[in-house]
Amino acid sequence: MAPPSSSSVNRLSQPCIYERKSRFMKWLGKLFKSGSGRGGASRNPQYLGDENMVWHAPARSVDDHSRDDKEKEDLDTAIALSLAEDLKQQNGRRWRTDNDGNIPRELDDSLNVPSYPPHPPTQYYPRRGYRVCGGCNREIGYGNYLGCMGTFFHPECFCCRACGYPITEYEFSLSGRDPYHQSCFKELTHPKCEVCNQFIPANGAGLIEYRCHPFWSQKYCPSHEHDNTARCCSCERLESWNATYISLGDGRSLCLECMESAITDTGDCQPLYHAIRDYYEGMNMKLDQQIPMLLVERQALNEAFVGEKNGHHHMPETRGLCLSEEQTVSSIYRRPMIGGHRLVGMRTQPHKLTRKCEVTAILVLYGLPRLLTGAILAHELMHGWLRLKGYRNLNPEVEEGICQVLSYMWLESEVMPGSRSAPSTSAASSSSTSSKKGGKSEVEKKLGEFFIYQIANDASPAYGGGFRAAYAAVNKYSLRRTLDHIKLTGLFPS
Repeated sequence: MAPPSSSSVNRLSQPCIYERKSRFMKWLGKLFKSGSGRGGASRNPQYLGDENMVWHAPARSVDDHSRDDKEKEDLDTAIALSLAEDLKQQNGRRWRTDNDGNIPRELDDSLNVPSYPPHPPTQYYPRRGYRVCGGCNREIGYGNYLGCMGTFFHPECFCCRACGYPITEYEFSLSGRDPYHQSCFKELTHPKCEVCNQFIPANGAGLIEYRCHPFWSQKYCPSHEHDNTARCCSCERLESWNATYISLGDGRSLCLECMESAITDTGDCQPLYHAIRDYYEGMNMKLDQQIPMLLVERQALNEAFVGEKNGHHHMPETRGLCLSEEQTVSSIYRRPMIGGHRLVGMRTQPHKLTRKCEVTAILVLYGLPRLLTGAILAHELMHGWLRLKGYRNLNPEVEEGICQVLSYMWLESEVMPGSRSAPSTSAASSSSTSSKKGGKSEVEKKLGEFFIYQIANDASPAYGGGFRAAYAAVNKYSLRRTLDHIKLTGLFPS
């Protein structure tokens, strides 16, 4: 065999060249050397990364095995570190080793990390052909589901529109496409009685029948009209489950709202009476005679009405009277006090009425709110004015109708001061609570609106029909011309 050339020998004698090329190549050479040692007498050629250099690894003895094991461990460590350094430079990722035992595992993990950046989660779109929940709009997978109104629901997504809780009953109610528990739907739609606070029961035909006040819209069971439920003698509302009425001791009851401005004795009513006389005078209808005015109990008023020959009263409750006969009437001179749920301590005295003119006295029922008391006084004063001015033998529709017009006009001036009626009498009436406070409360204004409504919608021929005919004539011809026509013909102008 020809001896090796000098160039080959020089290459082998200068290992630093390979060190400068790559540390990895040096350790790889050790790997192959150790591999050949472990393989025994193998003489296969080993390549060190240079295709022009081939050499035979010399045989080694058994004594070198311990050293080979140490070199193997060093080589494994060097390979891992070298690969990690290359990966760090290639991917720009920072590599950190806690100890040598974790290097192979961390190297394997780093090799499996994708080089592209992570993407944000995409919006969920249910697959075509799968059921979609109508509540949460998510796909319904395996398990229980509900079908209703052509839509599917998770059981927990089929909820009541009113309370928001899932509907688990076999039966439920629908309003449009909104589901409800039957109890919630009944609470929303089934009318409740405002007197007993119970659901209004169905009648024999299976229909829900109830009564409703036309002004206050108070709904109640028909049975409350006959079961002795208290009704306010002023505003007509029934006593409800959450309110307490005051008993006036004569079969009448008064709600607390009406009680706030109630007038309960003759002395308290005098300022209001004089204010309404001033109202008449402001309309050029002055009363020349001083007509006594008394506040009386219900029984005394009814007795006086029986003794009056010229009474034309057709209302269910007698609340005022213009007397033209001599009588003895028991009037209230000391106001009662509220004790518990009733008025107590009222004092009365007899009052002998003598005839000094065509009118002997005006009587008004006690215990009514100021505006209602004033409306009754305005009505009865018109009766007195007609008699004092010589209006004789008028039929009930004409006389009661024109008296109701004056009552209506006075109420308008109190509740709606900007109306066409004469100026309000509130400033002159110091007896009322609202006047003392400098203005009417919203409750009192609402009561005044109700009393106006009562007059306008009265169904009786004399008070209701007569008022509407008289009101139309006054609006068309004025009050003065209407009164002149009545005095001449006994009828309203047409």
